[in-house]
Amino acid sequence: MKANANQIRQALAAPRLRFYLLHGPDDSGAAALATILAQAMGDRAERVDLDIATLKSDPARLADEAASLSLFGDARHIRVTGMGEESVAAVTALLAAEAAGNPVVAIAPSVKASAKLVKLAIESPLAMAFACYPPSAQDAERLAVTMAGEQGLRLASGVAARLVAGTGGDRAVMGREIDKLALFLDAAPDRPHELDHGALDAIGADLDEAEATRAVEALVEGRPDRLAEELARLGEAGISPIPWLRQIVRRLVALAEMRAEVARGEPADTVMKRHRVFFRDEDATGRALRRWTPAMLATAIARLRAAERGVMAPGNAGPVLADEAVLTLTRALARRG
Repeated sequence: MKANANQIRQALAAPRLRFYLLHGPDDSGAAALATILAQAMGDRAERVDLDIATLKSDPARLADEAASLSLFGDARHIRVTGMGEESVAAVTALLAAEAAGNPVVAIAPSVKASAKLVKLAIESPLAMAFACYPPSAQDAERLAVTMAGEQGLRLASGVAARLVAGTGGDRAVMGREIDKLALFLDAAPDRPHELDHGALDAIGADLDEAEATRAVEALVEGRPDRLAEELARLGEAGISPIPWLRQIVRRLVALAEMRAEVARGEPADTVMKRHRVFFRDEDATGRALRRWTPAMLATAIARLRAAERGVMAPGNAGPVLADEAVLTLTRALARRG
């Protein structure tokens, strides 16, 4: 079955099918949907994580896990991340099995709507497929209002737009920001509270851009030595990596938009003027547009957003995780020359 947004959320909240395929480029949105299934299974449920290498070498493993009982007799569910077309055999075996009491949710960010895997899920009465795409700015603001409401927060005018801008529209990051704000305001569904700009400034404020500009440009220019110096400076100042990670992502998103227009044949000078690039930044921006390809920009943005989610997760390595992510990207860019 092919599902819309409401259908997939309802289905995951009360799982009765064997297989839920969440495909498309919004892996953050897919992960948030997968969490709905985990919550529906209960706190005591056992979660089994499978990787692509396992399914490729042993296609029967998915069906076996779906039919297996939990060691302690509790509920059980399976999650597969990074699923691709190489998993068609495993999913076919799952849907053909005589019994499979444990639901499977698969996150497949690289799988297109025309893929065999999607067709398999749509045509089976035991499966459901949903295409996950990043929300538009307007949709993202509506999502922010909905997510905040679930935590007992009423958003003042303009706050939803700031949440979206500050998180890059990433659902997982936005969810963590809202959780943090709800805790700060002691808000809950039974204790509603307004989230105004003052609270957002106090808890969710971004770093002054001037503080991290040199680090941003060092990454964009592919200069790891300079970036390492800037990261050390930011670390000594005790600055959280979240604001400068977001600033780098915003810079790369802007470059991606301009690079896409250049790839369509528009002159770089015309593109920069349309995007109101400051005249002192035109030379550096022009070099960046020549150096970065659309694929490189997409990869970098995805990795940096993943790093931010990792930094915000409990029990993480904090600044070390962020530093490693940006330095790895910068070294790779430097090797390309």
